[in-house]
Amino acid sequence: MAVEIDDDYRPIEGEPFMNERQREYFRKKLLTWKDEILKESRETLNHLQEENQNHPDLADRASSETDRAIELRARDRQRKLIAKIDAALKRIEDGTYGYCEETGEPISLKRLDARPIATLSIEAQERHERRERVYRDD
Repeated sequence: MAVEIDDDYRPIEGEPFMNERQREYFRKKLLTWKDEILKESRETLNHLQEENQNHPDLADRASSETDRAIELRARDRQRKLIAKIDAALKRIEDGTYGYCEETGEPISLKRLDARPIATLSIEAQERHERRERVYRDD
């Protein structure tokens, strides 16, 4: 059962971590974000369908194809983001949302508010990025 929260509610450090209100706050935030992405995606699809016309001019056709490729790459990124949002929603349901996958420690509320799909604490994320740099520089 979802708890009702006011639109002006923001999680604060003093309350118990990932209580019902915080979980509902992040659930709503994630669902709103997902709805916005899906709406943009539908608009992009409509635009691509309208744009699907033959351009007699070679430069116009090339420009149109470039725009189309950029939009398709953006849609692919959005598809991956939706998968991450769905995974975060699942973590809210199973009670693991807000906890670092690496350390098990709570992820800061500020980080979750800025990046609600975060799975690592800032410290764990920094370690992860340092390791990536080391392997990439080899």
